[in-house]
Amino acid sequence: MWTTFKVLSVWVIFGAIAGIIGIPYSFLVKDINRLYRVAMWIVRTGLKAGGIGHEVEGMENIPVGRSCIIVSNHVSNLDPPIEIALIPTRCSVLLKKQITDIPILGTAMKMALFVPVERGHSREAAKAGVAAAAKALAAGLHIIVYPEGTRSPDGRLQEFKKGPFFLAMETGAPVLPMAIWGTREMMGKGSSAMTPGVAQVRILPVVEPGNYGSREALAVAVKAAIAAALPEGMRPVQG
Repeated sequence: MWTTFKVLSVWVIFGAIAGIIGIPYSFLVKDINRLYRVAMWIVRTGLKAGGIGHEVEGMENIPVGRSCIIVSNHVSNLDPPIEIALIPTRCSVLLKKQITDIPILGTAMKMALFVPVERGHSREAAKAGVAAAAKALAAGLHIIVYPEGTRSPDGRLQEFKKGPFFLAMETGAPVLPMAIWGTREMMGKGSSAMTPGVAQVRILPVVEPGNYGSREALAVAVKAAIAAALPEGMRPVQG
């Protein structure tokens, strides 16, 4: 629990200060970039304070000057802060639409072009989500997506939802597969406690949607690339 305390203390204390000062400032100057950089520093500092590190391979695979849809496996709540903080340029994320309705914080998230997602399967909600994501990509941001929809219960790669690949086919944005492991041992599903350790992150070559005839084929290719990069015990069980 000491690790959890140190990580959350840094995030809460510095996050509150950054929010109180940075959100009004960003609203006034209509620029969220400085606040985003501060937020990423806070994320990295909190993880470092708790002894949570990472080793990464494949940074050279991140395209320069192109927005990507970053697709990763998901085994722990530590995955997003580790992965987002190592990307050198701004990223957008998918979040519950209700969060964007929170005063001040919601405004900052809208300025950051985070993508609000509604629960349910209405066509209107889906179209709105795709439009918001396309806007973020057009603005030069990457989007990080976890297509399994939730954390894997056993660490093995689960089935992918098709939404991110529909977005890739619609926008032509390249898909950047990413594999992560080691975080489940530091913070497993259903646990709020963190323990020190080192996550392994592997960034793979981009997959161009134009090379595939359907979103299903694109999803299969991306999933296969991530599965091959993961340790044997995290790969899908072949039926």
